[in-house]
Amino acid sequence: MAKKPENPNYKVIAENRRARYDYAIEDDLECGIVLMGSEVKSLRTGQSNIAESYATVDDGELWLVNAYIAPYQQAMFGHEERRRRKLLVNRKELARLWSDTQRKGMTLVPLVLYFNHRGTVKLKIGIAKGKKAPDKRETEAKRDWNRQKQRLLKEHG
Repeated sequence: MAKKPENPNYKVIAENRRARYDYAIEDDLECGIVLMGSEVKSLRTGQSNIAESYATVDDGELWLVNAYIAPYQQAMFGHEERRRRKLLVNRKELARLWSDTQRKGMTLVPLVLYFNHRGTVKLKIGIAKGKKAPDKRETEAKRDWNRQKQRLLKEHG
């Protein structure tokens, strides 16, 4: 069967790989993000970092805090690199996010910033609970075992 051609618009801009190590991610959600033109141009060149950022619910709105988007040199009107950016979700999702962070002690962690199939910037945020040191060691042990298992299968298979 012929393979479907990959979408040329889909492109991962920034990924928070450390999030899955530091947090137990219970659920994830795709949301839009309000950006300036110079920010989108800068993202097209792939200059951003969401590793030390987080999302928060303030005054009934969802915000991305401390995400870095490099300044775009050719822009007439530049942007602040680490400004708070508004995230777009519907009311029901926002209420659920707010209740999870207030009641259950969860946090909202950005996982992936990407251009979707239509070429618009999207952010996938995870509803997560922080891991303690023993949980992190367990994750590391599982990862090491899976690596070793793959190595053994490759040798004997």
